[in-house]
Amino acid sequence: MNPPDETAEAPYATRIPADISRPDHLLGPFTARQTVILTIAGLVLYGGWWATRSVMTPLAYAVMVIPIAGAVAALALGQREGIGLDRFLTAALRHARTPKRRVHAPEGIPPLPSVVPDHWARAAGPPPTTMDMPYDGITADGVLDLGGEGTAALATCSTVNFELRSAAERQGLTAAFARWLNSLTGHTQLLVRCHRIDLAPLADTLQQDAAALPHPALERAARSHAEFLANLATGDNLLGRQIVLVAREETPPHGLRRHTGGGRTLQRLNEATRALAAAEIAVTPLDAERTAALVGTTCNPDTPIPTAAEPEGDRS
Repeated sequence: MNPPDETAEAPYATRIPADISRPDHLLGPFTARQTVILTIAGLVLYGGWWATRSVMTPLAYAVMVIPIAGAVAALALGQREGIGLDRFLTAALRHARTPKRRVHAPEGIPPLPSVVPDHWARAAGPPPTTMDMPYDGITADGVLDLGGEGTAALATCSTVNFELRSAAERQGLTAAFARWLNSLTGHTQLLVRCHRIDLAPLADTLQQDAAALPHPALERAARSHAEFLANLATGDNLLGRQIVLVAREETPPHGLRRHTGGGRTLQRLNEATRALAAAEIAVTPLDAERTAALVGTTCNPDTPIPTAAEPEGDRS
């Protein structure tokens, strides 16, 4: 038998935290929601049998209610993409009834002019509806006021390149990230979004600063790189990836001051900054101006983002 190769990289693993948001089982394998649905369905079916027992045999009633009982059981016990089937169908119905064309119009949607022919109006389809933004404003510290949903604070995160790391280094980075996951005490979201990149400001800066370089070869290299970036900027398919960390706090109970939730969200971003530094992830909290810009570009994805707004870090 050949001795083990000590130079080979050993596989790395880390402990995954438990799913604390998974509902508890109330009655056997059934959760509280499933128990309520099945109990109500059972009472309704038994009440139907009690009301029709004088005119219907038990076999005929069983044949009639078996499809109904099966549909209710599938609705209560079924899942799709990790979501209960009842909630999934409710969300699908809500999505189907929600208008698909919405615009920002606080003053309301004006009707079409009377000079527009009727067949043009019918061909255009139903008019758009007003879009209600899910936040009420942004504080000076960059905290989003979500009204009845609480508050939220945003931060951008850099990436980490795993391909250039050894197995031990990967293990350490993964363990540091797992420790941060285990330390979470509130609602947290990691959003990975793609956006257009505007390289024109960076190319202009290189052209302006090239003359101040101490050596002619450096100046030629800077101008050549600026021309390369300017050629890239003429394309329409320059996309960048941005990782946004969102910390949200629910509305505080009655008796507490409203702004306490905003302070807690900022504190959680600071905790994430310290915890993720061990995983070599740079967390940059956004101030009011950058938060407003991010929300604006999210509503209008075609808006290019200057490269200076990108967080520093490794590219994976």
